[in-house]
Amino acid sequence: MNNQTGSTSHKRIGPLFHIVKKTSTTRLQALGIRVGAILCALVLIGLVTLIAKGANPFVVYGNMFAGYFGANTPKSLHSTAILLCIGLALTPAFKMKFWNIGAEGQVLMGCLASAACMYYVGVLANAPTPVIILSMVAASMLAGAIWAVLPAIFKAFFGTNETLFTLMLNSVAVCLINFMANVWSPSSELPAASFFDPSGKVGSVFNSNNLWISVVVVLLMAVFMYIYLNYSKHGYEISVVGESENTAKYIGVNVKKVIIRTMIISGLVCGLAGFITAAFNLGVSSADAKGYGFTAIMVAWLAKFNPLVMILSAFLFIFVSRGGQELTVIGFPKEYSEILVGILLFFIIGCEFFINYSIVPGNLIKKMFGKSAPASADEVTETTTDTTEEKEEN
Repeated sequence: MNNQTGSTSHKRIGPLFHIVKKTSTTRLQALGIRVGAILCALVLIGLVTLIAKGANPFVVYGNMFAGYFGANTPKSLHSTAILLCIGLALTPAFKMKFWNIGAEGQVLMGCLASAACMYYVGVLANAPTPVIILSMVAASMLAGAIWAVLPAIFKAFFGTNETLFTLMLNSVAVCLINFMANVWSPSSELPAASFFDPSGKVGSVFNSNNLWISVVVVLLMAVFMYIYLNYSKHGYEISVVGESENTAKYIGVNVKKVIIRTMIISGLVCGLAGFITAAFNLGVSSADAKGYGFTAIMVAWLAKFNPLVMILSAFLFIFVSRGGQELTVIGFPKEYSEILVGILLFFIIGCEFFINYSIVPGNLIKKMFGKSAPASADEVTETTTDTTEEKEEN
């Protein structure tokens, strides 16, 4: 028998707050959270620069703006086009929930194929310029498609892990490029994936004055990809397979065919990005696109796989990256741009938490600021549980 005289009943205070999954979030609310996260990232970047170097944040942002625009605008737009093109390539696969982490390798293989055409078709065969360019486009897209379809075939027929498969193919692509660079120019110390135009014919078309060509091509690709994913039968099948393979099979969709076809498309577009990278031979190499295969994942994800919105997200990443490189003029190390991109990525990833979840005050905070109505069904359940426990103790 419990002695209740003079005793104080123990009440469980509970946690300070609860994390509750939101039942629904409108597009406008999600957009507001993402914009807010980007603004917070820019504020933090300004504070970091102020604390680390004592630099005026407005001067820093002015230099970043000058790093993207002004005299550097063509090269900045060219870099944005490459990043956007890779993001567009990843979009069909990711909508199908095929985690293609091998865009880097697929782009590199497209670069390698383009360089091979420059060397063998342009120099050895001495073919006219249109033939060289057409062979470069065809070879680069074919190489990218082959590199992408390999993991798709193994995934479709043997159920292999596409993430590991595509990731390992990146390393294989780098090794092939190192080997071929030594074959083509064994006497020089070419960095991995450096490409050149020995005949000079390709450079006469794709030069610093014609960088707008890459921008126009990729923008047209963005429009095509938007229409393909949203208004075609293939786009519908990709969405269904991404939602549930069992549902897709039930309504008669050939899942294996969709996986292979979608990865071929993804590889073709990655190969196109490789062609754009190699064709503009401005001392430009695939090293110019180093890391873009992974950054493009964030570009596509931030845009929620909407090809048109992806234009803005690609611009944002290149703006911070190239703008950060321009800060070397005022004494910042060249690696500082990577720090800025890291801060931006942190906030972009973190904002998804606030899109999907709410933070609800716990019992202690309510007692401090006054009892309020429960904010969620989960909180109602916990309140009821606490009351029952108190009665049982008494």
